[in-house]
Amino acid sequence: MPDEHADFEKLIESLNDDVLRASYAAPLDGYRPTFMPRLLAGFLIGCGNLVYGRAPSYLKFRAIEIIARVPYHSWASAIFTLLTLFYADEKRALRLSTLSRFTRFAAENETMHVVVVSALALKHARPGLLRHTIVPVVFAFIYFWKSYFIYLINPRWSLETNYLFEQHAYDQYSLFLAAHQEELKRSPIESEFLAWYGRHPRSEYEFFQSVRNDELVHRNRSIHELRMHEMRAS
Repeated sequence: MPDEHADFEKLIESLNDDVLRASYAAPLDGYRPTFMPRLLAGFLIGCGNLVYGRAPSYLKFRAIEIIARVPYHSWASAIFTLLTLFYADEKRALRLSTLSRFTRFAAENETMHVVVVSALALKHARPGLLRHTIVPVVFAFIYFWKSYFIYLINPRWSLETNYLFEQHAYDQYSLFLAAHQEELKRSPIESEFLAWYGRHPRSEYEFFQSVRNDELVHRNRSIHELRMHEMRAS
């Protein structure tokens, strides 16, 4: 796991280069999910835009990150359920355990996002209890069980829904960085949780760059894991 984390951090840092990031994103930029994931993700993103506005902000990011970490925990629970039911099927157990490794790593990464972004939101804005705490937690609760049952029914739908939500997060962070580049570069960042995680940005700009890159990797990995899952099933 330490080697995997180091490799991941190297990838995230390399994606600060615009050319390399475009090259990394290109193979899946044109990916078109099936109808049901587009419907589910469209509803989730539409509700978020309705409650928090279309423009990116610290408080919107806080809500996004509370919700974004949910599918990985949900998939881990669904995989645990399936492994309990089909433990005698070694081929299926291997397929599920491979995805489970990804979910654990991504969940830890998203947890870092929500902890640090929440601290920044408290520093820069005044979150309301209902709109910025209760509403995203309720969304996350619903999203957890939706992702859980959809994964049991059709893993493709759940992974493609996540692809679309991570694309939305990537787009939001990209817009935020472009709009607030100079002020973010002037804002230092200190976080014990970031240090514990093993990431050491010097400014909010570098932090949000890394989070943007994380979301792109999660977007691509969702489809990579889907393809590996289906290949092993055939």
